Amino acid sequence: MATELGPSRRRRSWRLPKHVLLIGFGLVMLYPLLWMVSSSVKPTETIFRDPSIWPTELDLGNYVEGWEALSHPFHYYLWNSAVIAILAVAGNLLSCSLAAYAFARLKFRGRNLFFAAMLATLMLPIHVLIVPQYVLFSQLDWINTNLPLVVPKFLAHDAFFIFLMVQFIRGLPSELDEAARIDGCGHFRIYWRIIIPLSVPALATSALFTFIWTWNDFFSQLIFLTDPELWTMPVALRSFMDGQGETAWGELFAMSIVGLMPIFGFFLAGQRYLTQGIATTGFK
Repeated sequence: MATELGPSRRRRSWRLPKHVLLIGFGLVMLYPLLWMVSSSVKPTETIFRDPSIWPTELDLGNYVEGWEALSHPFHYYLWNSAVIAILAVAGNLLSCSLAAYAFARLKFRGRNLFFAAMLATLMLPIHVLIVPQYVLFSQLDWINTNLPLVVPKFLAHDAFFIFLMVQFIRGLPSELDEAARIDGCGHFRIYWRIIIPLSVPALATSALFTFIWTWNDFFSQLIFLTDPELWTMPVALRSFMDGQGETAWGELFAMSIVGLMPIFGFFLAGQRYLTQGIATTGFK
């Protein structure tokens, strides 16, 4: 007589098909990236004629030519992007953590109303805000400077990260604050000495997302940075596409791969904190 499989044996029997299915989905998701890597080492005239991801002819000249194709070497635009991204990370970590501490630990009149208004800003698309922002920054004479892309980050501009940090700080025991007050600590010392060291996962998650979103931001940087001397990596990549003539696809794909490298490095360095930060802030 056949015996019924136990729960553990049934789980083991589904393990192999499940992993095969996940690997298949992973390859489907990775295919565009693999195709771009493959196209970056193909001669430009064969990129769309040979759509396979296995190049029959290697041409590393796309990287050499793409690096020097614009008015400045490509590392010039990478540096511009790095300056803006690093300042944006620093601004978000400082301002959003201060705002999150206020919402999570301080009791003041209108706190719930202000918190709801902050969350409501998450529903406003950038296209609604860009015109009044441009008018404001133009009156301040900030156009063609990094200030429109950096200063708002130091003013708790990103409600998503405030909400993420609020959720994390609310999960920390309030008894730690009370013990610190007994020892004579004020709000800033509690924030700096207790909350910040315990909030490393949430801070790392915010830093990672801020860096990726700022590094990949094309729309805002295209609007506020019209001077080629200030172009960032995404705006510089647009210069490889010529609407009137022939687009340098090989060089464009090669420099796109170069532009992705900092994101991969930043993500690999912070993926442990990213997983921990999301798991402990209610995003499960």
